[in-house]
Amino acid sequence: MLFHASIEADNPQRVATALAKLWEGKALPFPPVAKGSWAAFANDDRNSAIEVYPRGTELRIAEGNADAGSTHVPGKRFGATHLAIATVLDAEEVLSLAEREAWPARICHRGGMFHVIEIWIEGCQMIEVLTAEMQREYLENISVEKWEQMVAATAA
Repeated sequence: MLFHASIEADNPQRVATALAKLWEGKALPFPPVAKGSWAAFANDDRNSAIEVYPRGTELRIAEGNADAGSTHVPGKRFGATHLAIATVLDAEEVLSLAEREAWPARICHRGGMFHVIEIWIEGCQMIEVLTAEMQREYLENISVEKWEQMVAATAA
């Protein structure tokens, strides 16, 4: 199970605040990793969170048993990291939130298996948001067994 993940943003407070709205949660400062970091808390049964660090933050291995450190490397905008998160909001509300933030967003059908609302935070960080209906589709179509069947079928 996933408890938290981290992404980076130009405006961590604004991004964490918008993500918290998707969860009907709360955004709070998150100072342990990098100055200016914020986190969106879902306030769910796992205390799920998305930590949002200033763009360019890199986590680094620390000496001994110390907590990981961080450094700042400016310039990078796109990366492979993305998240798929659940929301209690409906698709219209999610798309409206993205529009208010001026973030590109669209409903996509992933591999013919399930729908997501693809949001590009600050135009460069992809988040897939799943409404209740989309979550049902995902759970009906994505499992280890079904993935193994798909891989076997494509390998044949």
